[in-house]
Amino acid sequence: MSDNSSRGVDRRELLATSIATVGAAAALVVNAGAAKAQAMAAPSANPASGTAYAGDVIQGKRVVSALDVNDLEPGKKHFLYFQGVEMPSGQHWYVSVTVARGANQGKRGVLTSGVHGDEMSSIHTVQTVMNMLDPAQMSGTVMAVTDVSPPALESMQRRWPNQGRGIDLIDMNREWPGNESGLTAPSRHAGLLFNQLLRPNADFAIDFHTGTTGFEVTAFNIGGMDVPEVKAMMDLYPIGQIFDNHVYPGVLHNAFMDAGIPAFTPEIGAARVLDPAMIELFVEGTMNVLKHHGIIAGPMGRTGKDVTVFVGNSSFPILATAGGIVEHLVKLNEKVEPGQKVAIQRNSFGEVVAEYTSGVAGEITGLRSDAMSEPGNPLTFILFNKASPDGADAYPE
Repeated sequence: MSDNSSRGVDRRELLATSIATVGAAAALVVNAGAAKAQAMAAPSANPASGTAYAGDVIQGKRVVSALDVNDLEPGKKHFLYFQGVEMPSGQHWYVSVTVARGANQGKRGVLTSGVHGDEMSSIHTVQTVMNMLDPAQMSGTVMAVTDVSPPALESMQRRWPNQGRGIDLIDMNREWPGNESGLTAPSRHAGLLFNQLLRPNADFAIDFHTGTTGFEVTAFNIGGMDVPEVKAMMDLYPIGQIFDNHVYPGVLHNAFMDAGIPAFTPEIGAARVLDPAMIELFVEGTMNVLKHHGIIAGPMGRTGKDVTVFVGNSSFPILATAGGIVEHLVKLNEKVEPGQKVAIQRNSFGEVVAEYTSGVAGEITGLRSDAMSEPGNPLTFILFNKASPDGADAYPE
């Protein structure tokens, strides 16, 4: 750091000054820098605060290793980085945190995306919602984390490329609530985020996703409709399907649920692209949820009451039995019946090597978008109602 006060002084005059004067000026600069660093590293003035500043600044944004949104100034938006898991190099992965802290007290909502690194529409949905909020007019707080899995996002791929014991590709949405002392970086990262950032600041939570790379899904919500608080939120989206199922352990919205925080997962179309039409639906629904909780004011937008919503409690997967090019005979949201042909597959000669039919009556909720498939790849998911649904059902996230 240079002393700006000496920029207009002639060099000959500067050489004529005493060594003591130069030393004193240098000491002032050093002391000023140390004071600035100390101020940034200083803990919150509130001794009961849950916020811990790491002392670092990245692109003008302060870094925290723990956050209590109540420590932030009301009526403003705050932009921070959260210090995540340590890498083999000793450096850390950081996630971006945007907090809209209302001028008045109220509920605290948490919006997350980027748990999978190929899910762009989910990120854009959360960013759009946050850009629409005016903290001066809010009662309560909305916190958004849009890049939960930074190394997966760097390569825009679904899984976290873990380097600790050779290369592993780990699905971050099977790791929650994580373990700060876990054996893998994704487990430790999930533990840090959940314990120090997400859970302490949530009265409700929404974890946004899309289909995985090579697989497109329709607009639908996943959650347990038997939980009144969850049902009330999912019903506020003007979308065509709801998957009424608690699904399997390890997903982020279930970690919130296990902690007593109502949560669910929206699914927003295909991976690696932005789907403006679907994003608009989920932005509208999320703003409805914030109105439902009294965080923002204004009339409700369109909800599930304004569209035809198909609710199913199970998903029926159709898996490829051969290799070749797949031709779908149905579209997303289309109703199907048992025995109805939904796809065919051809080999390199154009010969039909497989035909696929539905085993249930329901609606198409997901279709493979990659034209080629090998045996075992999911080709189609059908949302339907099972008399006795499984407690942990698979779904195309």
